[in-house]
Amino acid sequence: MLTSSRQIALAVSAFALLSTVACSGSEPGGETANTEAVLGPPPTVEQLAAKVGCTPDIQVDAAELRTGACKTDDGQFFVNTFATQQGKDEWMDQAPEYNPHLVGNLWTVLGERPVLDALRVRLGGDLHLSDHRVKSPAPAADPVVDTGSDTGGY
Repeated sequence: MLTSSRQIALAVSAFALLSTVACSGSEPGGETANTEAVLGPPPTVEQLAAKVGCTPDIQVDAAELRTGACKTDDGQFFVNTFATQQGKDEWMDQAPEYNPHLVGNLWTVLGERPVLDALRVRLGGDLHLSDHRVKSPAPAADPVVDTGSDTGGY
């Protein structure tokens, strides 16, 4: 039989667990309610563009996707923001394979590689080269140099 203090401790633990589960619901697209609290609210097209000295020409202004065209000394590019991770993933699945993307929290920037390299310094994000769902590959290691000292058992 549990003692009074053990019963109270068990009840408090159960309540804490249930509260955590009940409050951790999920948003459309698979994000948890805590995503915004952890990462902060996703930036707007205007906020991203301002970081690189651009006033965007808004091309798409929908609830699930906003796109702004920009031109700076770095070059021309498009800034996209998304309402959900699912929307971003769906968009990226359809993105042109021949153009790299700079990818952040519910945003992407589409442009030529030199432009994205310059913008990445100010915007952060991951550079996606061809498979838009994975990060850019790490630089290849230096090839192994054959010094001739290992005869391979010959």
